[in-house]
Amino acid sequence: MKARIFDTTLRDGEQTPGVSLTPDQKLRIAIKLDELGVNVIEAGSAITSVGEREGIKKIVSEDLSAEICSFARAVKVDVDAALECGVESVHLVVPTSDLHIEHKLRKTREEVKRTAIEAAEYAVDHGLLVELSAEDATRSDYKFLKQVLSEGIDAGAKRVCACDTVGMLTPERSYEFYKGLTELGVPVSVHCHNDFGLAVANTLSGLRAGASQAHVTVNGIGERAGNASLEEVVVSLNSLYNIKTDINFKMLYEMSKTVARMTGIYLQPNKAIVGENAFAHESGIHADGVIKKAETYEPITPELVGHRRRFVMGKHVGSHIIRKRIKEMGLRVDDVRFEQIFARIKALGDMGKCVTDVDLQAIAEDALGVLAEKPVELEELTIVSGNKVTPTASVKINVDGVEKVEAGVGVGPVDAAIVAVRKSVKDIADIQLEEYHVDAITGGTDALIDVVVKLKNGDNIVSARSTQPDIIMASVEAVLGGVNKIVSDKMIRESENKE
Repeated sequence: MKARIFDTTLRDGEQTPGVSLTPDQKLRIAIKLDELGVNVIEAGSAITSVGEREGIKKIVSEDLSAEICSFARAVKVDVDAALECGVESVHLVVPTSDLHIEHKLRKTREEVKRTAIEAAEYAVDHGLLVELSAEDATRSDYKFLKQVLSEGIDAGAKRVCACDTVGMLTPERSYEFYKGLTELGVPVSVHCHNDFGLAVANTLSGLRAGASQAHVTVNGIGERAGNASLEEVVVSLNSLYNIKTDINFKMLYEMSKTVARMTGIYLQPNKAIVGENAFAHESGIHADGVIKKAETYEPITPELVGHRRRFVMGKHVGSHIIRKRIKEMGLRVDDVRFEQIFARIKALGDMGKCVTDVDLQAIAEDALGVLAEKPVELEELTIVSGNKVTPTASVKINVDGVEKVEAGVGVGPVDAAIVAVRKSVKDIADIQLEEYHVDAITGGTDALIDVVVKLKNGDNIVSARSTQPDIIMASVEAVLGGVNKIVSDKMIRESENKE
């Protein structure tokens, strides 16, 4: 069996609250969808506006491989607008539930059925392929629903669709519902919404029941809770049901990112198939298993969908992952330095911070630059700062076993802390801060901060760095790192002079 994919990202997907695509954006997405391999692109609803028709015309002019379709209500004016755009087909939609017929349309069943038949005949007579679609089909009288679709087929409709407009189906009911519609003798489309989080499951059940085409959107965008997700449907069909499609799986992640960027609707990290965490591992046990054999904790490979595998380093990470990543970075650390790195990652994890590869490299390089024996160590740091308060810092520093306490003020908390440190070490190193550079390694307010300083003591100039989640601590640690280098250099020179 092979399933067809009818993509409605540019119509139902664009009905996501807050989304409005320009004609050029629609064209770019349509070209990508065609490259992806969808069978039908519902390019929009031609009757909507001049801009909408412009977008549809641009797509039609590209002569894409996919069938280009316009949404249309069962009225001639909508069909005429579609004809003006030059589309190959119309997704002709008519409400069939009594709820919609009585309260929205204020008509009778017979009036609605007649309208649907006349619109279908009109579209067919003008050369359009018609997919007749029943809105709110899953809350309709089933006998009436089949009657409308059957008479629509007699009028020339080549495909029929039953829409679960407000997501009322369950997988069990979906199977029986769509199985009954396959008796009509033409291809049946499944169109499911995600109000109860069941759109993908219901779509798969409908296809298993004999429907041959799935209506989907990229990333599952759409009104309210969205539509069935294209990527989830096609990968599930392939991997779980051995049902093929024409989709180029390797483009799925790229397609997802394109639509997210164009619409401004970004994905939750744990989104299946294309989410940033879909192939991310933190737990030591899971990561170790994936390294040894990917299938242990991955049902599909990230390469299948054009994604990538990531190892996230946090409090659950195992030492083997850290060692592997450090080695891949081309860094060599001994056991002592490795334990320092590992302990810092665990500590950051306990603070709720996950360490990226960039963070890890900075931490590792920082650890490699730290002296094994430190004559000067920070014991306490207190900062007072705020509106209408002079930034003040006090430090307690251990210098070769002797505690020294000093305070300092500055233009800000970092400046005050460095002033206090300089005062506390002036007896052993009269330092001048020559350069100070700070970078946020990754994005976010909890990003690791990388501080690089250049200190001068007489003719001796040294550089030092520290990587911490706190800019004040990173600054103080960097300065103290430089002080320790100066002191150590001084001790080495004195020892050499004695010899």
